[in-house]
Amino acid sequence: MILFECKQGTEEWHTARVGVITASRFEDACSRLKKTGGLTEKAALYAAQLAIERISGKPCDEGFSTWQMKKGQELEPEARMAYEVFTGNLASESGVALTDDKKFGYSTDGFVDAERGKPTKGCIEIKSLSSASLILAMWRTRDVSDYMYQIQGGLWITGRDWCDFVMFCPQLKNVGKELFLKRVYRDDEFISDMEDRLIEFDGVVKENKSIFEI
Repeated sequence: MILFECKQGTEEWHTARVGVITASRFEDACSRLKKTGGLTEKAALYAAQLAIERISGKPCDEGFSTWQMKKGQELEPEARMAYEVFTGNLASESGVALTDDKKFGYSTDGFVDAERGKPTKGCIEIKSLSSASLILAMWRTRDVSDYMYQIQGGLWITGRDWCDFVMFCPQLKNVGKELFLKRVYRDDEFISDMEDRLIEFDGVVKENKSIFEI
């Protein structure tokens, strides 16, 4: 693993991710059409963007960021502190973790290297959801399957044992529900299947890049 220590949203952060298949898009990269087995529209677009990034050395989306993303970045330090108070764990800020070949990456929200004397190591994945319906659904079902590719992708790249999924909702502080927490353990079977699909997707990115180099 290669780790670039930088804050999310900074120029250094964007640069470290250029041309890299990132964990937040692993589900898109692994998606296939049911009938033909080819790439979905999202996956095909992503493969094209990555090919251009690997040629230009610059983000294809020019640092695109929604107001929800910016709000999440602003709330991240507060969320990390709330997690530390609630669990007693120290979550150190990290950055962008890459595989040794720099093809795959994960923007980490924090590493937990010590937990009440336990030998395992973990990380945290922070989400500050803006949708009231999604917040309600998370508390009702405790279902984090929509984030499983990102979580398991992070565990694959960092080599960690578990990830604490954190949903931070300061608007629920009055009822003591500002912090939703669910631990997800490393699933090697899931990771193995995902890795095969990601390697196949990277092959498509390489093919796209070769078109421009002829």
